[in-house]
Amino acid sequence: MQTNDIIGSLAAVLTTVSFIPQAWQTFRTKDVSGISLAMYSIFTIGVLLWLVYAIALGSWPMMLSNGVTAPVALAILGMKLRYRNAEIPPAAPAT
Repeated sequence: MQTNDIIGSLAAVLTTVSFIPQAWQTFRTKDVSGISLAMYSIFTIGVLLWLVYAIALGSWPMMLSNGVTAPVALAILGMKLRYRNAEIPPAAPAT
């Protein structure tokens, strides 16, 4: 594997994995107040376009990373749309 592929693969893994905690926290708390609908809509469209571009290039690191990021971004966007008017339950006290 060439150095460029290693760097690209590592970048893809890190940027993809970075969305998992946000998705988990949003799913768990249903608190979407800190998420911008406009930003996440634009971001999700961008990720989907990156996926199309990666497929056109045949770039596996880009296909895999955007193929994982797209559903996570869509899930967060879906939660933003679903829970944007929901009341947030109070946080449990820290133990």
